[in-house]
Order: sequence, then structure tokens, then C-alpha cells
Amino acid sequence: MSKVALITGVTGQDGSFLSEFLLEKGYEVHGIIRRSSVDYRERIAHLEGRPHFHLHYADLGDSMSIVKVVSVVRPDEIYNLAAQSHVQVSFDSPEFTADVDAVGVLRVLEAVRASGLENTCRIYQASTSELYGKVEEVPQNENTPFHPYSPYAVAKLYGFWIVKEYREAYHMFCCSGILFNHESERRGETFVTRKITLAAARISQGLQDCLYLGNMDSLRDWGYAKDYVECMWIILQQDKPEDFVIATGVQHSVREFTELAFKHAGIELKFEGEGINEKGIVVKGPENLIGKTVVAVSEDFYRPTDVVNLWGDPTKAKAKLGWNPNKTTFEELVKLMVEHDIANVAAEGAAAKVRTNLAEYLEKGIVK
Repeated sequence: MSKVALITGVTGQDGSFLSEFLLEKGYEVHGIIRRSSVDYRERIAHLEGRPHFHLHYADLGDSMSIVKVVSVVRPDEIYNLAAQSHVQVSFDSPEFTADVDAVGVLRVLEAVRASGLENTCRIYQASTSELYGKVEEVPQNENTPFHPYSPYAVAKLYGFWIVKEYREAYHMFCCSGILFNHESERRGETFVTRKITLAAARISQGLQDCLYLGNMDSLRDWGYAKDYVECMWIILQQDKPEDFVIATGVQHSVREFTELAFKHAGIELKFEGEGINEKGIVVKGPENLIGKTVVAVSEDFYRPTDVVNLWGDPTKAKAKLGWNPNKTTFEELVKLMVEHDIANVAAEGAAAKVRTNLAEYLEKGIVK
């Protein structure tokens, strides 16, 4: 019989890639979604209707709904990917972030116990590099002290420790993957990497004038989400439950990401100034953009406390799991994202032109 997996956060970037991966492995995949009047399932729309892919309504803020789904599905593996995962939003909604990102993990663990699956169900908890926050050593590994520096990170730290507690207290097979930044063409548009690649595409096609960013000096370890979900699965296939850093071991600044994204969009930038006065000026590209400022810094995108130096050490994952963190390079990742957004922006522009022309034809009575 095929294995049964339950994924919370199935509509997200990681959830959609993981669903595809597990279906290819022959799994019966069940996903948890929240009720909404707005359709937010575009990342998994191509999977709906498949005989081995199923969706259930539940919410990490509602323990009864989680217990019900777990008891009905009776999964062999649970991947808890659901979270309020935007760091800046956690400053605006700290209580909601704590309820979902901290207590939500506890609700999943207790649902497994309430369903009598504590000895058979393996649980993966999506943890985060934000646990290291105001970093105390570089690069960060499984033994680096945690210093969370946002409401999001503090909530996630509870999730990490409650998983460890249930592993030791109840001998449950539950693990945390401490994921460093992982991006893709499916990344939400409010996250800085996707914001950058979309802006590069739009500016190159004359649909946006300027991109506004926060701290350009922030350093991150960026990997490809599609590669990272494979590591999640490998972690649950081990003989004993352990926590792992999932990272590339390579670090880049927001400035580097921006420069490379615009380069792939056919625009070469030169950065001038420092801090809030830094600007990205076009030195090569479309003639109408030469000499123009297309990247600027805004105080609106600075956080009350800012994490500036995240850099993961994937040595343990490479040695114990045989996982290759550099399957997709940083350069390949940025190119993939930019090319995707250029194609999407072009399609949106073409559709908008058709709508405009149709409106004009209707107004002139050319078509009815």
C-alpha cells in the first residue's frame, strides 16, 4: 500500500512543490486548506482532481479541526508547513503569529496523540533560520545558539522546542528542518526576492518606474524551494529523528540579488550612495532607462529589529542525508525567477492590451 502524507500549508510555495514530489513517489497526498471566499489555490490548481490528491478544510488555530482531519486521514507522515511566515507582518500581528506558528505546532502534535498515531506517524516541522536572529556565530549550524529577533522568530522557537520535547517525552518521530531562505517562481509577491524579480521584469517592459527596498546590506543564504522539499522528505526517511539545518552554505546580499535580477532582465545597474540614500542607476539597457534611478531605499521597509547576517552550514545534512544543497545555484535560481516573471508580465501586458482594444471597439460600435 502507498504511504499517506498530510501537508499543512499545502497551498504555499513549499506545499505545492512537496505535493508534486510526494505524488511522484507514489504517495496518497492530503492537504489542509482554510476556508476563504477568495481563491488562493493557484499553486496547486494543476493537482486538484488527481485521484491521489485530496484537500480538507481545517485551521491550525482550531484544534478540533486538526484532530478531525488527522483521525480521518491517519497519515504515515505529516509535514507541518503552515505558518504566518512573513517577518514584517509578525510585528503587525504578533498574537496571530504566536497562535499559528507556536501553538499551532502543539495542536498538530496533540492531534497525532489523540488519534493514537504517536508510534506510527512521522512529523516534519518547518523551522526557520530566523531562530538565529541576532546571530552569535557565522555560519550557523545545529549547535549555534538561538537569538530570535522578531515575533515570528520567537513563535517559531516555541515550535522548535515543543517538537524536541515531544520527541523526548513521548518518543515520537518528529523532526525540525531549520530552513534558511528558499525561493522560487512560486514565492509570494510580498517577499523581497519575488518583489525584486517582478520589479525587474516590469521595469524592463516599461510597466514600473522604480523598486523600493529596505536594508540592502542584509545577507542571506538563498536556495531553491524545490530542492529543499526533497530534503524535508529525506529527513523523515531516516532511522532516528533528528533536526537539520537546510541551507546552501553560500551567502549573498539583497544588493547582489537585485543586481543579478536586473542583469537577467537586460538592465545593468550601478549603485551609488549609502544607507537610506543608496540608489540603483541604469548604466546599460533600454535606451529610455539609461541614467534613471530604478532602485531606491525606503525607511518603510526597515524592521524594528533587523536580522542582517544569516548563513547556514549544511554539513550535517550533506553527511547524514546525502543531500546536495547546491543542486540549483544562486545564479540559476535568480535567472529562473526573472525569466518566469518576464513571461508573466508580458502575458499580463498582452491581455491588458486586448481588453483596452476591446473596450475601444465596443465604444466605437465596431463589435457588439
